[in-house]
Amino acid sequence: MSDLPSDLKYTAEHEWVRAGEPVTVGITAHAAEALGELVYLELPAVGDAVTAGQVCGEIESTKSVSEVFSPVTGTVVEVNDAAVDDPSLVNSDPYGAGWLLRVDVEGDAALLSPEEYAALVD
Repeated sequence: MSDLPSDLKYTAEHEWVRAGEPVTVGITAHAAEALGELVYLELPAVGDAVTAGQVCGEIESTKSVSEVFSPVTGTVVEVNDAAVDDPSLVNSDPYGAGWLLRVDVEGDAALLSPEEYAALVD
């Protein structure tokens, strides 16, 4: 899986985190491909608390409904309204325009390196 961005950290549940203040969160291309054509996103509201490893949203595709797990603990400071309005952005650009949340993080999270995530999904 050589197309994994090396500047991101990952979870076993197929979410990614881009460092920053706040961090940016999304789902991986692997998850987007497995889900198929996305048709609906339900995400937490700005100001909501999220906890690492806990469900924070839902993604619906033409194939199935899946939960979104927060990779970090903190407070949601921004939701990607463009992706909520057009979930296909997550399919077409999961590491760019298809990001899901921005979170002010409290503490550290146990995340995978690109190499560890690649080994998990290969």
